[in-house]
Amino acid sequence: MKVRQLNECTALLTGATTSIGFESAAQLAEAGVPRIMIVGRSEERGKKAVDAIKARAPGCDVRFFSGDPTKYAGAEKIVQAAIDAFGAIDILVNSIPGPSNGTPAPFHQKDPAELDDLITYHFSANVYMCRAALPFMIEREGGSIINFTSDAAKIATPGEAVIGGGKAGTTMFSRTIALEQARNGIRVNIITPSIVGDTSGWDRVMANEFSKKLFEKAVKKAKLGLVTPVDIAPLVVFLAGPGSAKITGQAVSVNGAISAA
Repeated sequence: MKVRQLNECTALLTGATTSIGFESAAQLAEAGVPRIMIVGRSEERGKKAVDAIKARAPGCDVRFFSGDPTKYAGAEKIVQAAIDAFGAIDILVNSIPGPSNGTPAPFHQKDPAELDDLITYHFSANVYMCRAALPFMIEREGGSIINFTSDAAKIATPGEAVIGGGKAGTTMFSRTIALEQARNGIRVNIITPSIVGDTSGWDRVMANEFSKKLFEKAVKKAKLGLVTPVDIAPLVVFLAGPGSAKITGQAVSVNGAISAA
């Protein structure tokens, strides 16, 4: 088992051209990670994100890959691109955003045609990325995987039956592979935010009458303040680094005191 300092690591982050993924990549770079590949779909957003991260951490070799983790073949291409670029993966962060049709709504009102996307984005894509990356991390005899779910994985939330189910699945999947991979020195943890401001997800739920009412009530409970990506990224840095070398299989909420999930 090898526990590497952050300045010895290579990081791969999906969903990292905006919001939580971008801020996590930027703070990892600022913490000393020298090689980072960020993944998204938009070349334009990818270029802007690379430039922004380099401005914050000029010494970091940051690259962008346009990939789709919602298919296993796409996850393989993403992982291979990181290996081709840097030769290793020590940190894998999956902050894959939900589909554009993922706005909370009562289950009986959801269009059945939307269900496959909801399940794929909130569960399958995380499974695909972990399966594609693990063989390379096992070769390295250590590493850290951080999967994002949400508090909907822990607390039944009206309007999020499929979203919460997919995220609960990702949470249990992550905990199980955490136990499997401990012998290989690989830690697997989960970060579970609730509503997060300054994100496209925030804009989407606040534009919908049902979800706006739901989450306005949640925000009022956040006595420590509405969480933003800046509040979440430091936990990514900690879980990626040597300070969390004995922590695995944990699902940590970051929600401003909306609940004690």
